[in-house]
Amino acid sequence: QVQLVESGGGLVQAGGSLRLSCAVSAGIFRINRMGWYRQRPGKQRDLVATITSGGVTNYADSVKGRFIISRDNAKNTMYLQMNSLKPEDTAVYYCNAHVNRWGDEYEYWGQGTQLTVSS
Repeated sequence: QVQLVESGGGLVQAGGSLRLSCAVSAGIFRINRMGWYRQRPGKQRDLVATITSGGVTNYADSVKGRFIISRDNAKNTMYLQMNSLKPEDTAVYYCNAHVNRWGDEYEYWGQGTQLTVSS
């Protein structure tokens, strides 16, 4: 059973910072690409950032220069450092992981954590 547990969401003022964490329980299976997605009210779920097992990162244009994605492979944990937060960053943030199980890759999601940025 693969589980993803996010933490670190909350309420922050515009211009502030917050860090999200995603702990992955994957047993013996290899965790490949991981990422953060967000869903704003009434909108579809959008990519925020991804990171490969080797540390190659990719960001949505809206967060470039403000957010930093990282991971600790030894701890099976991924982070999202969010700086210079804006009200439009308000969303439910979801952790995503691609896990290799017996040669096939499966995609898993966390339950989501709410971030609210007040103006």
